[in-house]
Amino acid sequence: MATDYYGVLGLSHGATDNEIKKAYRRLARDLHPDVNPDPGAKERFQEVSKAYQALTDPEKRRIVDLGGDPFDNGAGGAAGNPFGGAGFGGLGDIMDAFFGGGGATRGPRSRVRAGGDALIRVDLDLDETVFGTTKDITVDTAVLCDACTGAGTAPGTHPTTCTTCSGRGEVQSVQRSFLGQVVSTRTCPTCAGTGQVIPEPCMKCGGDGRVRARRTIPVKVPAGVEDGMRIRLTGHGEVGPGGGPAGDLYVEIVERPHPVFTRDGEDLHCRVTLPMTAAALGTTLTLETLDGEEEVDIRPGTQSGSVLTMRAKGAPRLRATGRGNLLVHVEVETPTRLDAEQEKLLRELAALRGEDRPASSPEGHGGLFSKLRDALK
Repeated sequence: MATDYYGVLGLSHGATDNEIKKAYRRLARDLHPDVNPDPGAKERFQEVSKAYQALTDPEKRRIVDLGGDPFDNGAGGAAGNPFGGAGFGGLGDIMDAFFGGGGATRGPRSRVRAGGDALIRVDLDLDETVFGTTKDITVDTAVLCDACTGAGTAPGTHPTTCTTCSGRGEVQSVQRSFLGQVVSTRTCPTCAGTGQVIPEPCMKCGGDGRVRARRTIPVKVPAGVEDGMRIRLTGHGEVGPGGGPAGDLYVEIVERPHPVFTRDGEDLHCRVTLPMTAAALGTTLTLETLDGEEEVDIRPGTQSGSVLTMRAKGAPRLRATGRGNLLVHVEVETPTRLDAEQEKLLRELAALRGEDRPASSPEGHGGLFSKLRDALK
């Protein structure tokens, strides 16, 4: 009758791989001969190890689930050696259960790897960010070596298999502990994990497959970009080691301050200063905008702090249609120096308007006090 390997580990049929591994860890810690001197522990440990091997190998587990024994002669393993001739070395591959396959190799990695991204900042004037432009930028990045086209080898030569790791890209070391043999794997120091070495590197790139070079790239800046935004140029970044695909180049927009306009998203703002008489009587201003000269009507009686809106004179909406507005902030200037004639005229105007002795009251309260006074009367 075939051995019930699930029962040996104290599991039911259909147990998950994680449950099998946890059960084996628990039993192996208690039964290993190096930590349990009981004469029966060694035999029990071998049964547990055999069950673990049977249930973690997909083909052996398939045979177990069909009611067979994978370690019988002709059934997938050599009789008398439950570990398929590989040998267990005391505890041996118990580390596979504890650390997820300590002796398994991942294989060599490719010399060709993707390159990194690059970032460059470009300064633009306000009109360039508003209306868009094309800028030639100079970048200093890694590019494909034209002498070896990324191979890294001298002309007429080729990479050879690393003799340290025999092309596996990894080397193993075995140490003994109270748990048995501990197998550790690390990247091969000779070939850096690629499994190959270059006996005669390219004289221009030194075997890296890329060199640094300065080049000029035209960048199309769309209308409406703002300070801090980035434009992505696919494939214009650093070429990867071994001639791998290039990363991306990001162009970050830095908007220079404008002497007249400030920007808030798609709206522009500016300030104009009016003489007191112009604000009182009304006038027409000629304002220099980004689109050219525009006339602005100042209505009579315009107060300081008023905001005049010029529609569609701002920046374009980057991902939509239309443009923002230009907001003109009005400041009324009060004269500080008057000659005798000007002072006389202003006093006459004040008298005509009844403002020669203006009544003062806290702003926002005068109307209320007046109403209370009238109510008491």
